[in-house]
Amino acid sequence: MADNYLERREEALKSSGRTVVRRNTPSLDTLLRKNRSHRGYDTSYVVSMRQLRTIVSVNDKIPSSKNWQILRFKLLDAASGGKDFCKLLRLGALLPELHLPLPGTEPQAFIVICTTVSVNRSVDIDLGIALQSMALKAVEIGLNALIIRAFNPQEIKQVLGLGLEPVAVLAVGKGAETIVLDEVPAGSDLSYYRDEDGVHHVPKIRVDDLLL
Repeated sequence: MADNYLERREEALKSSGRTVVRRNTPSLDTLLRKNRSHRGYDTSYVVSMRQLRTIVSVNDKIPSSKNWQILRFKLLDAASGGKDFCKLLRLGALLPELHLPLPGTEPQAFIVICTTVSVNRSVDIDLGIALQSMALKAVEIGLNALIIRAFNPQEIKQVLGLGLEPVAVLAVGKGAETIVLDEVPAGSDLSYYRDEDGVHHVPKIRVDDLLL
């Protein structure tokens, strides 16, 4: 696409007398900042199967190693088993004393990601792209998400009757936590933590220290 195509197209439409409606689309930076790992959710908000399908829909648009498209997705809303699914997962490994999620804040909607081939580097690459893309889509539609890899794959296969290997789970819901990013220099402790007010802090190395 030529440079400034959208701007030139808008000017052409204006010149023809047409009304141009500009959508207030959030920037990528905005989506990235809102895309925080929520471990507690507002359980009064019910995530629909339609919303889960919308989130998964990014997967026919994103890159895939050799275009193999080796990932498959099992959707769980509260009515289809998601309400009790959290018991099979482990959240907040760096805060074991809190036993997250706190009672009454458990996520109740999930996307279970499976692979059609044995786990290898291509699976890992595709999985990372898919998880981040789906999490960003969740934020775009007003929800929040948490990437989870701490679980027993065989237990999940048995409970859900899956014929494929689960490699990750994306919890989805309305986040009920306050999460902030803290810019820190390289060499700092990067463990996330919660202060006395319950605010969740996530240290991120400043950009200047990431450059070689």
